[in-house]
Amino acid sequence: MGTVGSEAERAAIAEGDIRVLVENGEYWLRNRGDIAMMAVTVERLRARWPRARIGVLTHQPGILRALLPEAEPLCGPDWSWGRDGWPGRLTRTAATRLVGPAALRWRAATDGPKDRLRALRSAARRRADGPGRTEHVATPEQTEFPVEIPAAVEQASLVLALGGGYMTDVDRYQAHRTLNLLEHARSRGIPTALVGQGLGPLRDPALVRRAAEVLPGVDFLALREARRGPELLSRFGVAPERVLVTGDDAIEFGYRLRQAKIGTDIGLCLRVADYSRVSAAAQATLGRVVRACAGRLDAGVVPLIISEYASEDRLSTLPLLAGAECARPAIGRGGTPEDVARQVAGCRVLVTSAYHLAVFALSQGIPAVGITASEYYDDKFHGLRQMFGTGLRIVHLDDPALDRTLTAAVAESWSEAPTVRDTLQQKAVQQIDASRAGLERVFRLVESGPVRPGHQLGG
Repeated sequence: MGTVGSEAERAAIAEGDIRVLVENGEYWLRNRGDIAMMAVTVERLRARWPRARIGVLTHQPGILRALLPEAEPLCGPDWSWGRDGWPGRLTRTAATRLVGPAALRWRAATDGPKDRLRALRSAARRRADGPGRTEHVATPEQTEFPVEIPAAVEQASLVLALGGGYMTDVDRYQAHRTLNLLEHARSRGIPTALVGQGLGPLRDPALVRRAAEVLPGVDFLALREARRGPELLSRFGVAPERVLVTGDDAIEFGYRLRQAKIGTDIGLCLRVADYSRVSAAAQATLGRVVRACAGRLDAGVVPLIISEYASEDRLSTLPLLAGAECARPAIGRGGTPEDVARQVAGCRVLVTSAYHLAVFALSQGIPAVGITASEYYDDKFHGLRQMFGTGLRIVHLDDPALDRTLTAAVAESWSEAPTVRDTLQQKAVQQIDASRAGLERVFRLVESGPVRPGHQLGG
């Protein structure tokens, strides 16, 4: 037997064995805010473990390869890791170079509303038989959300659930899916963590029960806000030493694309969805106010599209620009999160009902007006305002004086843009540092224990 190598050599071998399974919360990769969070986290993982395998659960492997070539898709039908060694690396490299660009071109030409039908059909198939996943007996409370575990988890060194607004009553399917995955990983002795999480509103009895069963066993939880998350976790029995408030992981993504010069446009996004219902009258008032403000301030109006799921942002936002004196073009369906963040950088003020657009704006030093029509978005925007301390005004679309309130919010945000810029960017840096400190704790979960899986390099 040869001599034992140096500590650095042993560490390198161990690193090559690391497999990180990433639960990203949005398998269709249609939300650019979620993709931005994932991009930052994957980059940080790769910087720490250059030779590790980073697998992301997704229904869109080609899109993942195009947007995040440092990660590999874990997808159906078997939801397992690809081949090891140089044949696997060669296959993944070729797929990234060939499949990824083609997938983005396909997405650019895709009729977005069809995606909703695909998603519903896929969910129905999963509920029917869960192809490629390990089935477990569900309790009566879980019959609506079958326990379906990806095969890839069995070889994971770490299961990491990325940030999102899915641990809430309005997204019970994804919340249960993530909780089931975390519980299964813990039963196998695999380290688990959640990062960049926004929790609540959460009152559904079955979901509350599952959260209280699973979350206390998670090794580390990083929250993007302090408004609701810490209190909810305390109620679920999560030990406070396992919790850290870090801010949103997409803050670093937006901050990097900031510009030295203050923008001249007004950014606009309205989302109308099942979880964010907006009356026709409120939509009309919103469009009229933003167009009028832009005219008085000699500003262009930029339609900002963060979610392409069923074209929800496009269908709600683009009609509001009709009649604007200077309407900028929207990005195409194949546009990237970078494209949107750069559009934001050219704005002086944002008016948005999409949370991550406000994250992009504030992290670049740009004030925003958060418009909300639900408790779900109330919590999101109030939590975000608490983290930044300034620069975000919140307007409820059911305000009886909506026209006057929104006009004042846009005018005040426009006026204060130069004075809040440095403060907002400083708050962004503080949250970036906290987010990185949180991930450092995740790294230690793996590095302080035995490396999983037990396969050899090239095996």
